Amino acid sequence: MDECCSKKGDEIAQLALKKDQRRVLLIVLAINALMFFIEFGAGIIAHSSALQADAVDMLGDALVYALSLYVINRGAKWEAGAALAKGGLILFLFAVIVVEIILKLIHGVPPSSKLMLIFGSLALLANLTCLALLWRFRKLNVNMSSTFECSRNDVAANFGVLLAAAGVAWLNSPWPDIVVGSIIALIFLRSAIRVIRGAWPQFKASR
Repeated sequence: MDECCSKKGDEIAQLALKKDQRRVLLIVLAINALMFFIEFGAGIIAHSSALQADAVDMLGDALVYALSLYVINRGAKWEAGAALAKGGLILFLFAVIVVEIILKLIHGVPPSSKLMLIFGSLALLANLTCLALLWRFRKLNVNMSSTFECSRNDVAANFGVLLAAAGVAWLNSPWPDIVVGSIIALIFLRSAIRVIRGAWPQFKASR
């Protein structure tokens, strides 16, 4: 009897944890989807590669969180597969940013540092909120760990955008924007490699 109650309590605790995961992922999904439209529009108006790159990252994260929601309660194989998909998505975003940087080098125009500062700060606030919500799940499983990795990258990218804004204001040049965009791209590349390397052994084992 005691053993049965204990097992039932464990099951309820696990279900509650899954419910908490779903609630948090829904919140961060909504935040990232909204911020993509806001920041990408600002990036176009400001002619900022860094803002547009950060906005594309927001869109990627919204898709990542949607994928994380889909695989909750589907087992280790699905969770590892979702992490692999996230790694592939991050790798794709790396390629998108590289293309944007090349176009900026060809048709470079100094962006609006004021708009970069305003919307970069707004994006930083949004991502810090997401990071705080995901913190307690960061080591729960490979799925939530890779989700936390994406959010942490966003915070680093946001600080980069703010530094680029200061550089553009000081030098009146597109180069700080281009340099920060390049750094964001390298962060994506490193993160993609880490996520894929972490998920692949688990995916193979689950098969």
